[in-house]
Order: sequence, then structure tokens, then C-alpha cells
Amino acid sequence: MRRGALIFVLILIIEYLVIPELIGARRDLSLLGGINGAWVAAGVVLEGFSLFCYALLTRALLPGGAPRLSLSRLFRIDMSAAAVAHVIPAGTVGSAGIGYKLFTNEGVAGTDVGVMMATKGMGSTVVLNVLLWLALVISIPLEGFHPIYVTVAIVGAVALALIAALVFGITRNGKRAVRIVRAIGRPIPHVGSDRLEQIVRQASESLRALATDRSVLVRSLTWASLNWLLDAASLWCFIAAFGGFANPVGLFAAYGIANVLGVIPVTPGGLGVIESVTPVLLVTFGLTRSIATLGVLAWRLVNFWLPIPTGAVAYVSMKVPKGAGLNAMRGALSELNPKGSPDEQQPARAEDAAQAEDAASSKGRS
Repeated sequence: MRRGALIFVLILIIEYLVIPELIGARRDLSLLGGINGAWVAAGVVLEGFSLFCYALLTRALLPGGAPRLSLSRLFRIDMSAAAVAHVIPAGTVGSAGIGYKLFTNEGVAGTDVGVMMATKGMGSTVVLNVLLWLALVISIPLEGFHPIYVTVAIVGAVALALIAALVFGITRNGKRAVRIVRAIGRPIPHVGSDRLEQIVRQASESLRALATDRSVLVRSLTWASLNWLLDAASLWCFIAAFGGFANPVGLFAAYGIANVLGVIPVTPGGLGVIESVTPVLLVTFGLTRSIATLGVLAWRLVNFWLPIPTGAVAYVSMKVPKGAGLNAMRGALSELNPKGSPDEQQPARAEDAAQAEDAASSKGRS
């Protein structure tokens, strides 16, 4: 029933959000003849810098005792995880498993990887919401009040409250919080329920320690903020490529609202949600619908679609030695399946069976 409901929601999004935008964009394809290549190149470069800032955020949050990985290595790991997150609904679960596996293969302790990923995810969400609220506060006197502001403020506040409640509950050994965390961790490949519970406990301690370490805190906030701001700047460049010059504050408000709504795990990476919500909001900030739609679609080609093949290439570059051949590359790509290969699943099932048997025998002795 859950899968059926998910498919039904996807059909509704495609029917009422994606298809109308594509039809509207087709009518305005004449604008492609006057596209400014310099602005397109600037948008691509800014998107690349945004992704490198995310890799720098990863480096800042890795503990001092962990192996020091090159920026190139960190970037390729992040791109591999992004490729998975962009092809399956709720892709964060699958990407977390791939990221966890790649970092542990590099010699980073599993607990350190989990704490870093949990801290990065929660911290990045908080930074986006803070930047969005600042943009909304500034845009209200400039552009006026929009009813969607209330909805987004509520969604953001609820998301942050849920994160805070979950972390607080798990640190206080709340049974409900523990059940929720374990349910989330169960389907994550290479992680599982027990390890995720331990990770969340240690992540809460890491966040408290982060607040007292001013140097790491400043670096983390800087790279997280630049990751979002440069991504929004890339969107501005793609809109400028079609002759539209949006107010930066209004554009970031539209960008932030769309990304907050896109976090809801219905489609991979907010596919369909961001493409439909962003142009509508940009129109309210003074852009024409044709320019807003084509600019957003062009930006999403780089922001959403390009990381899929790029991430696949990055994964192959880490897993396959040079000259290994096409079959080795295909084998490596099959490992990107977030469910894991059959060879990886079999030991896990055997281990689960052994644990169940031990528990039964212990119960019998008692």
C-alpha cells in the first residue's frame, strides 16, 4: 500500500506540476536562440564551486583522528552519493549507505563516518532554514508578503523541531525516539538499526562539542552557507542567460522555499517539486513565466541531472583501476544499487540469522 500511494503521488506531481511546465517551456523555446553562453558558463562554474564547498564541509566535520582524505577524494565520494540520491525516492537513505561504505573503505572509522554524515545533514538543513528566513524577512518590505511564506515557515519550523526532538529523545533514551531512529536505520545499507542509534547518540554529542569549538564551527557554517548561496547564484546566472535579472533576495527566497518543500521524500531530490514551485515564485518577484521556467529547467540540468552520470564516473574512478576493462566498470556501477549486491546481502542475512539463534538459545537457558 505504501508503494502504491507513492506511485499515485508521483503520477499526480507529473500530471499537474511537471507536464504543464514542460508544455509552457516548449512554447518559449524561441528564447534558446538568444541564450547568453557566458552566463551559462558562469552558472556551471558556480554550481561546481557549490559542490566543492560541500566537500570542504565534509572535511571540516571529519574528526581529527580520521585519515586525511584529499579534496578530490571527498568530492568524488559526495558525487557518488548524490548520483544515488537523484535516482530513487527518499534517495538520502540509499546515498547514506553508499557514502558510509566509501568512507569506511578509505579507512575512516564507521562511527566517525556516521557522526559526520548526521551532523552534516542536520547542520546543512538548519543553515538553509536560517538563510531562508533571513531572505524572507528582507524580501517582505521590498516585495510584499506572500501567503506561501507562512506555509514554508511552518514546514521549516516543524522540520527543525522534529530533528531537535529526535536528538533530544535519543539522548534521553526515549523509547519512541529510539524506535523511530531504528526504523530509519533498518533499510540503510551497510548501517542498520543498532549502528544508526549509536551514530545519532554520538552526533548529538558532536553537535554540542561543535558549538564549543569556534574554529570548526566557523568553518562548518561558512562552507554550508556557501554551498547553498553558490547554488542559488548558479540559478541566478541561468535565469540571466535568458535575459532575466532577478532581485537576489527574492530569488533566494524562491530558491529556499522550493528546496525546503523539495526535502519532503516523495520524489528523488525534489524532482518535479522544485521545477514547478520555483518558476511560480520567481514570477511573483517580477520575472516573466517563460524566462523563469527556462532558467529553472536549464539550472536543474546542471543541479540535478548532471551529477547522476558525474557521480557514476566518480564511483568507477575510485573502485576500478586504470585499464581494468568494461566488465569491471559495469560491475562497479552495479554496486551503486542502494540495496547492495547479492553477495553483500547474503552475509548480512546469515549474520541476522546467527544473532536470532543466539538470542533464542540465551532465552532458552534463562
